[in-house]
Amino acid sequence: MTDAPAPPVFDAGFRQTLEDLLLWRRDVRHFRTDPLPPGELDDLIRLTCLSPSVGNSQPWRFVTVEDPARRAAVRQSFLTANAEALADYHGERARMYAGLKLAGLDRAPVQMAVFCDTAPAAGYGLGRRTMPQTLQYSVAGAIMALFLVARARGIGIGIVSIIDPAAVKAALDVPEPWDLVAYLCIGYPEEDHKVPELVRTGWQDRLSPDALTLRR
Repeated sequence: MTDAPAPPVFDAGFRQTLEDLLLWRRDVRHFRTDPLPPGELDDLIRLTCLSPSVGNSQPWRFVTVEDPARRAAVRQSFLTANAEALADYHGERARMYAGLKLAGLDRAPVQMAVFCDTAPAAGYGLGRRTMPQTLQYSVAGAIMALFLVARARGIGIGIVSIIDPAAVKAALDVPEPWDLVAYLCIGYPEEDHKVPELVRTGWQDRLSPDALTLRR
């Protein structure tokens, strides 16, 4: 029997740094156009793949979008969905919505779609028979890990959720069992903020943890 390595000690300094990382992580909308260093995206994906997953199925699938025609199709999907979303708001809320910069599609140097393989061979179905959505949960958890490891390197990520998943899936020509979980813009932010943009612009304040916790 081999000796297990000693676990690391996460001291008070590390815990404070971790809290700072959570506080300063942002869904970035304003990007610089500087490219990422060679190999940086691959390393971010490597670290992201350390995330846990149901049955160790590792259902995340990363699709980097470099082809201009495919990028244009995604952008058109955003423009259409954004116009439809704006029509749902009225008055001051519509004015606020129209003023938000909701996508980094025009400036972020990296665009990447993250899909969930809903029929992965890995994991042999463990843990998902009664809750198959745990596959998507696993991918969502991996995306959060990606946000954190990127932020630790000064790299920002924005999620473009105002798009038609079916249109994006068709534009990227991926296997049928794959479901889109997130379309990401990745690059260096124009500026860093501790307070989320939607709080700064008055769209939505942070809710108290007490308001989100039930005790039974």
